[in-house]
Amino acid sequence: MRFRSNWILLLGLVLAGCQVEQPPTPESSTTDSGEKKDSTTPGSTTEGGTEEKSGERKSVAFVTNQIADFWKIAEAGCVAASKEFDIDVQVIMPPEASAVVQKQKVEDVMTGGIQAIAISPLDADNQVEWINSIAAKIPLITHDSDAPKSNRLVYIGMDNYAAGRACGEILKNALPDGGQVLLCIGRLEQDNSKYRRQGVIDVLMGRDRGIDFYQSQPDAFDPNDGEIKGDKYTIVATVTDQGKPEVALQKAEDAIVTYPELKGMAGLFEYNPPACYQALKKAGKIGQVAIAGFDENDVTLQAIKDGECAGTVVQNPYEYGFQSVRVLKEILAGSKDVIPESKYIDIAPRAITRENVEAYWEELKRLKGQ
Repeated sequence: MRFRSNWILLLGLVLAGCQVEQPPTPESSTTDSGEKKDSTTPGSTTEGGTEEKSGERKSVAFVTNQIADFWKIAEAGCVAASKEFDIDVQVIMPPEASAVVQKQKVEDVMTGGIQAIAISPLDADNQVEWINSIAAKIPLITHDSDAPKSNRLVYIGMDNYAAGRACGEILKNALPDGGQVLLCIGRLEQDNSKYRRQGVIDVLMGRDRGIDFYQSQPDAFDPNDGEIKGDKYTIVATVTDQGKPEVALQKAEDAIVTYPELKGMAGLFEYNPPACYQALKKAGKIGQVAIAGFDENDVTLQAIKDGECAGTVVQNPYEYGFQSVRVLKEILAGSKDVIPESKYIDIAPRAITRENVEAYWEELKRLKGQ
């Protein structure tokens, strides 16, 4: 699916004005000190609304996997869509990356009477029964991370396997002679995690595959434990942190000691590349170990600009939010045309390297109103 041509302008306008138009709720985002708090933010719930014959306003929920700067951009997309499509939106950010906590937040908001939901599942395989129980009651779609075995109506997001391959290519270009590589990621229960990791591995192992291969042969994923050895590259380990940046930093530091011959690190969640960078800086190994990552953390972008990080693969979280609300509004209106035959709406990623980081970062700052 093509991006909306005006999404950049919309996001700039929304971010520039959303603090005025949307007073913060008692439980939103994070504190100035960085302390995490639960975030439940209504999107433009005071301006109009879609009326049913009974006069009831329609309301949808956009549920993330935890609190992160990445999701604040998606929230801006939700706010813009709530205004454009005249519908109430609640953005739910669980305070931690826990399937149990996510389930509780969803059940709470359903009790409040929402009519449709978009969710980024934390444990796709083990949440199928629960997701199906919700989908039996109200329209349900997935975004960012899919649950393809469930009864979700459509998935909105990128091809995470292709994005993983893009990350692998960045690392491969930075390490043409090969070497030992560490993979760092939040958790592997998520559908997006598995595909991102496998994409990186396949590039470094020289495999010419696609996402269809793994969808038809789910047992073909490389084991999560142990070493994966190829002709030039060796994946020494995949370390997980369960969505906790402080754990990601500690594990990166430990790995640098455990694998003194390490040549590359791939951080597959937004906070992983900064953790790798900080660990390498502390060990005095910046420039000796190549870093490739995901998403647009400022630490990552500055490191790319300084030539200390090979690059990152960025998504379009604004469109995740905007398109999720748009699609749910159409579904509630009875439109079936909004769901493609593939049940997949592609929001393509792009690679950011030293050649294009300044232009991208300036664009990002404008969108954030900085």
